Amino acid sequence: MSVAAETAPQLTLRAILLSIVLVVILAAANTYLGLFAGMTIASAIPAAVVSMAVLRLLGGGGILENNIVQTGASAGSSIASGVIFTIPALVILGYWQEFEYQWVFAIAGLGGLLGVIFSVPLRRSLIVDQGLAFPEGKAAAEVLKTGENPKEGLKTLGIASLFGGFAKLGAASGLRLFPDAAASATWVGKGIAYMGTNLSPALLGVGYIVGLNIGIVVLLGGVIGWNIAIPVYSTFFLDTDPALAAEIAKASAEDAAGMIWNAQIRYLGVGAMLIGGFWTLISLRKSLLAGIKSGFAATRAGAGAVIAHTERDIPMKYIAIGLVLFTLPLLWLYQGIVQQWSASIPMTLIMIVAGFLFVSVSAYMAGLVGSSNNPVSGITICTILFAALILVWLLGRDSSIGAVAAIMIGAVVCCAACIGGDNLQDLKCGYIVGATPWKQQLMLGIGAVSSALVMAPVLNLLLHAYGIGTPTAEHPNALLAPQANLMASVAKGIFGGELPWTTIGIGAGIGAVIIAVDSWLKASGKKFRVPVLACAIGIYLPIELMVPIFLGGLLSHFVEKHFGGAKNEEHHGQIHRKGMLFAAGLITGEALMGIFIAIPIVVTGKGDVLALPASLHFGGWLGLALLAWIAWLLYRFATKPDAQVAAQ
Repeated sequence: MSVAAETAPQLTLRAILLSIVLVVILAAANTYLGLFAGMTIASAIPAAVVSMAVLRLLGGGGILENNIVQTGASAGSSIASGVIFTIPALVILGYWQEFEYQWVFAIAGLGGLLGVIFSVPLRRSLIVDQGLAFPEGKAAAEVLKTGENPKEGLKTLGIASLFGGFAKLGAASGLRLFPDAAASATWVGKGIAYMGTNLSPALLGVGYIVGLNIGIVVLLGGVIGWNIAIPVYSTFFLDTDPALAAEIAKASAEDAAGMIWNAQIRYLGVGAMLIGGFWTLISLRKSLLAGIKSGFAATRAGAGAVIAHTERDIPMKYIAIGLVLFTLPLLWLYQGIVQQWSASIPMTLIMIVAGFLFVSVSAYMAGLVGSSNNPVSGITICTILFAALILVWLLGRDSSIGAVAAIMIGAVVCCAACIGGDNLQDLKCGYIVGATPWKQQLMLGIGAVSSALVMAPVLNLLLHAYGIGTPTAEHPNALLAPQANLMASVAKGIFGGELPWTTIGIGAGIGAVIIAVDSWLKASGKKFRVPVLACAIGIYLPIELMVPIFLGGLLSHFVEKHFGGAKNEEHHGQIHRKGMLFAAGLITGEALMGIFIAIPIVVTGKGDVLALPASLHFGGWLGLALLAWIAWLLYRFATKPDAQVAAQ
């Protein structure tokens, strides 16, 4: 290790401040995206590009300083994922009327810090000894090492953000130049034929990032729910629910499809996600044991002398102190909910044990398949189910607070698991570029706390402007928060709630079939896979959200074909770098505009405060034309000649 590398600045004040600014932006953007579409995106590469451009303007900025910025900034998307998958369930359950700042901050911040602590012992085993891939970490390191032209990258991000923001401003919550979706439905006998697409460029960007395989699978889920299950239910089973049948008799075909989906069909997705969560644990049993073994082995090895700065983790004595300091406030919070030490202490123990177990799983899976494919929602489902069953024994099935207590445990574990996987991706990047691990771990803790500080205000803004959960007359276009809705349904169902268990059971059967097909594809060595949780999300959400995701994946495929296909993972990353930046810009621009639009809506109390006169509402054709144009721009930017790609 050279002296220059050892003395290069890393944890500088300007790097910390820039990282915090990016944390706030990325946390807000991913909060909106996750509540809207049930997906979040990894943000390390956009953060690295912005960091290189900004620090260069400020004079300098080496690879290690830029690495610190992207390390902290990526915590924003991780904490956002942990929060939106769980905490909105407390509003959906009716426990909160709005998001309480101190509770959200405590759960997100302490959960994130525990995720950092639990993942520290895993670094040496998973990154150094086992050498797992950690694809996003490798991609971020590639961007930092090659010193990709930050001006060009920032320009791409900026242009795409403007397009994404303009599209959101022109849609139904803004100027109302065009609606949020273009859909059509008609009665076919007693059945309903339905098809539509959302007009969101952000979803197009999500599709580009996740790729064609996932795009096909989520659309398949939408087809199962909307083009198979809804027509079957309306034809053969609608008479079993007279109240629903009476409402549908007065509704249009499009409204009738939405009513059936809301009352019954979305619970097919709940069943599929439940079986997917259990299958996640079963299929990961070896990974789980390996991750836990790595944690204990690394802890025992921690006493050895470490000299190189590239091998210096946060010392284990500080890890132990932090574990105590961050756990005690959670014990106090849990006691404040259940008012019984006989329940709050077991809740805390479950949280600690499940937190360490699932941070190990999350870190291991992030190393194998990447953070974007990490099944954290499945992990959280299992945590909430296990916690709920224990709490039924402690509090009774009729407990009014049992479901809330289970969600609180799952929320902390989910935040910890999200940060755990992200931490190891960042540490892999740092390992490649020669960074100091303890400085990255400290920066990730700062990023987690900074993100937690803004989560409640962002959530409340979105809640009051758009609504969260099931659409209502006041908020007909509510952000659906699919994972949080699922967590609320599971917890409520355990504690005496009424759920359509027959539909959930059928969904579990569908999930089992999907698992069997995926297992066959894996055994056959096929590249195409059918991950059950992705298909379940497609069943659970409106099909119009899945269509642009599929189209974005199709664009990604065409871009790869343009370059003659990817020869390996590194070449794949180089092929898609420009397109990924443009896609990330579309997502960020639309999400931030959605948050900005929410401000005047909340201040005035009027959902149409920005709407133009009705004569300027042009209908779905304008939105379709704009989406097609943005898709063309994405393809053009993604296929710009690149010297590195050409050299492969």
